[in-house]
Amino acid sequence: MKTLYDVQQLLKKFGIYVYVGKRIWDIELMSIELKHLHDADVVENQTYVKAVMILRREHHLEEVRAKEPNKLY
Repeated sequence: MKTLYDVQQLLKKFGIYVYVGKRIWDIELMSIELKHLHDADVVENQTYVKAVMILRREHHLEEVRAKEPNKLY
C-alpha cells in the first residue's frame, strides 16, 4: 500500500465508498472509517498504520496546496 488509491481499495473491500466532493474532506472521512475498522479488529495493525501514514501525507499535501494554489507539485 503506497497511495491514496490503495487506501480507497482497502476501504472498498469492506463496502465503504467515500466521496464527499472535496479531496481533503474525503481523506478525513477515510481516516474516520479506517479508525472504526481498526477498533473493530477487522484491519491488522500493520495495515492500519501504513494507511494512516498515507492519509496523513495526503492531508498535509492538500493543506499545502490550499495555501499555495498557483504552485505546481
